[in-house]
Amino acid sequence: MSKTDLRIRPQGINGKVHDVTPASAGWAHVGFALHRLESGEGAAGEAGERELCLVLVSGKGRFKVDGVDFGELGERMSPFEGAPWALYVPAGSAWTAEATSGLELAVCSAPGGGSFRARVIAPGTHKQLTRGKSANIRNVNNIMPEDDGAANALLVVEVITPQGNTSSYPPHKHDRDDLPRESQLEETYYHRLNPPQGFAMQRVYTDDGSLDEALVIEDGDVTLVPRGYHPVATVAGYDLYYLNVMAGPQRIWKFHNAPEHEWLLG
Repeated sequence: MSKTDLRIRPQGINGKVHDVTPASAGWAHVGFALHRLESGEGAAGEAGERELCLVLVSGKGRFKVDGVDFGELGERMSPFEGAPWALYVPAGSAWTAEATSGLELAVCSAPGGGSFRARVIAPGTHKQLTRGKSANIRNVNNIMPEDDGAANALLVVEVITPQGNTSSYPPHKHDRDDLPRESQLEETYYHRLNPPQGFAMQRVYTDDGSLDEALVIEDGDVTLVPRGYHPVATVAGYDLYYLNVMAGPQRIWKFHNAPEHEWLLG
């Protein structure tokens, strides 16, 4: 894969600006789309054989799943302000959204299954976590963690990394189906920066060097992580938000740290 393959720029400023599918990414599980809507505009879709998590990155909207009205959801006007609202949509369902303010709506997807029902995931459903120390601190909002037992394959989480800090660090990977030591998970990162003119850096690399790309990340970019380690660093003056979608053969997140950097955990 090339840098162009791993880093995807938004296509336009309104409507569906991202549309990553398993086919376009060259893998088997994760999908990611992003809609930017003005108040009064709408979006809709069908889950088909996949399950979805609709994440309100910012703004408010009214939502229906299979005709059931879930009302107006949303609260924060920026991904840097508090925890998100989200809506789980099971396989076989259809959904609609109507923006009641400017709305940035992420559609996270993975293979569906089971007998799960549509449900709202409100802010505070999962406790916010702070990981790391010193220049490796980041704040984590779990949206669909593995221990909630409420999905077939999807794992969804968002992270805010303060200016000048590293994240997804020490470098770790999850590209081998080798439980209980490591799970195989594909992953997307949807990035936002505050203020938006900033930038961050992300490296995606493997032990054998067959994949080794250093990416310049700008506001609105998506990074694909098909395999390998994938640390991120933001620069002074610019906080970094990212929304992660992960899925693989099993809904388990077990990662392997790069051994030469594990001393940082001590």
